[in-house]
Amino acid sequence: MDIRQLKAFVAVFEERSITVAAQRLFVTQPTLSVTIRQLEESLGVALFQRLPRGVDVSDEARLLYPQARRLLAQAESLAGMFRQKLSRLPLSLGVDADVGRSQLEALLAQAASAEPGILLEVRAGCVGDVRLAAEDERCEDELFRPLWEEDFALAVPAGHALESAREVDLALLDEPNWITCPAHSSHQRLLDLHGGASPALAVAAQAGNLRLASHMAAAGMGVALLPASLAMENPALRAISLKGGTLTRRVGLCYPAQSLELPGLQALMERLDAYSGKGADKP
Repeated sequence: MDIRQLKAFVAVFEERSITVAAQRLFVTQPTLSVTIRQLEESLGVALFQRLPRGVDVSDEARLLYPQARRLLAQAESLAGMFRQKLSRLPLSLGVDADVGRSQLEALLAQAASAEPGILLEVRAGCVGDVRLAAEDERCEDELFRPLWEEDFALAVPAGHALESAREVDLALLDEPNWITCPAHSSHQRLLDLHGGASPALAVAAQAGNLRLASHMAAAGMGVALLPASLAMENPALRAISLKGGTLTRRVGLCYPAQSLELPGLQALMERLDAYSGKGADKP
């Protein structure tokens, strides 16, 4: 018993005529009759009684019909799943650890609604056809498509003396416990903002990246200068605006020029063309 035989059976059962069923399936009447006979032989039962005009169905055929329809629907669903996959455009996306969750999810939502469809592979780190990262992390040979611009903020843990403050002047801040990221590309720019707090940086706790710094701050190990998106997504942190000279960063897509030849990236770029602004829901 195979799919071809089940399709033949369902057509004859529903049409009650081998002639009409053959026309429906675009096969000849003798071919359809042979297919039905093969199915009956494999099951060991008679499914139809031939009449002068059409056919009558047996009790066994009535039992088989709903099962045959279910099997055909499952086969069509399985085939459709693979056809859909083959019609989508493959694209691999690397995600930098310091990208905010809201920013990543906003980009993924746009990729999911792109036309033609994108078969997206998302991986962590400096990998893929295109990367979602801060402009500071762009490699020399990469192009950059900005999606967001955001300010850095002072991230303090809940219960900190400044947690209710709306703005802070770092030059006047007397904070003994700091968390820094010496290996991060933004470190030197952040040092320029510390002002009077600079002496405390000599004994500051250190993190490998900004996201790890946010976890350390949330654990009460100190305060940190973080992109607002990272600070605000952590419920254990309060993000306080910086008074005076603020520091910003741009987050977007980093990619080598040759990746622009990929249909998947072209589809994503076209989807993003209608969107701009700082909101995480509008990359």
